[in-house]
Amino acid sequence: MSDREIEEVYCRNIDSVYRLCFSFMKNRADAEDMSQEAFLKLISRRLRFAAPEQERAWLLVTASNLCKNALRHWWRRHEDIDSLQNVAQSYDLDTGETLRAVLDLPKDYKTVVYLYYYEGYSTAEIAACTGSPQATVRSRLHRARKLLKSVLGEDENEPLEASKGL
Repeated sequence: MSDREIEEVYCRNIDSVYRLCFSFMKNRADAEDMSQEAFLKLISRRLRFAAPEQERAWLLVTASNLCKNALRHWWRRHEDIDSLQNVAQSYDLDTGETLRAVLDLPKDYKTVVYLYYYEGYSTAEIAACTGSPQATVRSRLHRARKLLKSVLGEDENEPLEASKGL
């Protein structure tokens, strides 16, 4: 890839990759590191894609995997969880009730909710990106919605999407 092509790929995708990384890492510095790592992987592998959607999907899945790996690292397990609770507030992010609830979801649920609601992917596209069956993606979305409804105190008859802007 030429420098110009790399710059174009970066400009097209950095916002989405960063938001995904932040949803996992919960702080700006780590999210920036993971975003950078995702783009470095793309550059070092010299990958080319037929469409920008494929490029974006590859970057999001790669960034998600990098974040999961980083969170599994041994030193992360010894971090003081209490110090991470209010990180989003300290970085000028939208700290609305829904965002906090989404960030607190288990990793698998958080990933599908993010890709579905925030990035606009269909369940079939998420399945292709994550290597999971479509039924698994739909189940995770369903369970994530139930968790969010219980946390946010939603009425069972009121759709979560309409009430909270998801």
